[in-house]
Amino acid sequence: MNAVLHPQQQFSVQFSGQAVQPSRDKALFAAIEELRYQVYCEECGFLAPQDYQDKRETDEHDASSAHFAAMNLHEDLVGYVRLVFPDALQSFPFQTHCVSLLDSVILPPPAQAAEISRLMVHKNYRRRQGERPPAGFSSAEPEAPRANDQRNPSPQIMLTLYREMYVYSVNNDIRYWYAAMERSLARILTRMNFGFQQIGPFTDYYGPVAPYVADLRVLEYQLGQRDPALLAWMRAPLA
Repeated sequence: MNAVLHPQQQFSVQFSGQAVQPSRDKALFAAIEELRYQVYCEECGFLAPQDYQDKRETDEHDASSAHFAAMNLHEDLVGYVRLVFPDALQSFPFQTHCVSLLDSVILPPPAQAAEISRLMVHKNYRRRQGERPPAGFSSAEPEAPRANDQRNPSPQIMLTLYREMYVYSVNNDIRYWYAAMERSLARILTRMNFGFQQIGPFTDYYGPVAPYVADLRVLEYQLGQRDPALLAWMRAPLA
């Protein structure tokens, strides 16, 4: 008889997540800056490498963000994402580039929202060798499958990062997530029952992206109806 996995074991077998405080976790955040440079400067060409002589990418939003890392079983950094809070003018980074909204869109209160930003996975854990990350993101499967390899079809690294963001958001009264993303990533999230609503047209913002928003209460309802085990795992206490 097959063993029944606890909800905490079902969706992220090979990876763990953690919140990162740059002032406390200095070595880990330095590795994050290096990963951001590799993805945004070297692999995608979104930013000019000559602007980052130390080969670490950082920007003005880091100080007003919550940072999250995904680690493999050897405690190596394999993924990263941050939640950016509204600035002094109560606006978000996406609004600088995605200036138009679709008709009848009403944005939620800024104090209850945060923008998902710099979502990325190390190149060794992408779906296909040589695949270009869409707007800084790629799915979490090793590049070179082994013979008889039976990987969990769930994108474990992305789920790990989303769980960290979700727990943080619930604990800090954040109900809405913004994200500027490509259509392909939006489709992946829809298949995972993470429903984001497009709120503006596509524009060039680190690649062809459109702004989206997700209501976490709607997300919880969708997961509760379609994948209650995933919702239980998202809500389980972090280790």
